[in-house]
Amino acid sequence: MMQPIFFKDARYFQIIFQVTFLSYGLLYLHWQANWWLYASFIITSIGTQFICEVVCKKINAPLFSKIWWQYFSNTLPSVYISTLGLCLLLKTNYLSVAIFAASISIASKYILRVNKKHIFNPSAIGIVAAVFLTDKAWISPGQWGSGMVILFACICLGSIVVTKVQKLDVSVAFLGIFATLLFIRQNIFLGWPIDFFVQSISTGSILLFSFFMITDPKTTPNHFMARVVWSILIAAISFYFTVFKFINGAPIFVLVCMQPLVPLLNYLCKANSFKWQYQQVPFSLGLK
Repeated sequence: MMQPIFFKDARYFQIIFQVTFLSYGLLYLHWQANWWLYASFIITSIGTQFICEVVCKKINAPLFSKIWWQYFSNTLPSVYISTLGLCLLLKTNYLSVAIFAASISIASKYILRVNKKHIFNPSAIGIVAAVFLTDKAWISPGQWGSGMVILFACICLGSIVVTKVQKLDVSVAFLGIFATLLFIRQNIFLGWPIDFFVQSISTGSILLFSFFMITDPKTTPNHFMARVVWSILIAAISFYFTVFKFINGAPIFVLVCMQPLVPLLNYLCKANSFKWQYQQVPFSLGLK
């Protein structure tokens, strides 16, 4: 008996968990419900994806045919994941900035590519572009607060997703090194109470990054050891900029800077590339 597509495709699990965290923020943490911002992210992302698919001409079929829609719908879960990443982490008061961030997130997958793989995590590059290029957007880690509830939820739900895509090593390497460095500085070097460490490591932004952003299987190194070393470097650099330079969302900025190294690591350390397990449109339907 064939397993339903929902259980085979890890993207659906990630979407559900991201929606859960967004609902947690809106209903329990009482975020300001910026529906116009979320709507602009979603509409712009889907529209950009549609335009990019048309421009790339991946299907030899009429534009609004059933064949074309079937192919396009297979790519939508990835769009929703990128969009939810923006909803969870990026803040702006300007519609133009929201449209810019969402457009960059999706278009980067088609423009910035090496060996048929996009280089940057879509959400991360959209966030960094909006923050640095417009100066009218920001990352708000404080909106998540901190505590054992969010820590437990992120670890449990995030572990399910990264296990399904076989990228648990990335989360463990990054979060383990980042937490260890924080503990050494706060509790051993400075002698602060353990509560400070727990509060620092249980913020929603760092946990979401650890399980739902850095683990993107399409933009992480293919080889196990390359992934571990790469994740450790990101953790160490992120720790420095977070603790000594007081940069909000430092891991996201470091991730974007480190992702151009992934094609080189894939070249030096040979391993099979990751492929999403979802229903493919048959080649007889007009795929190039």
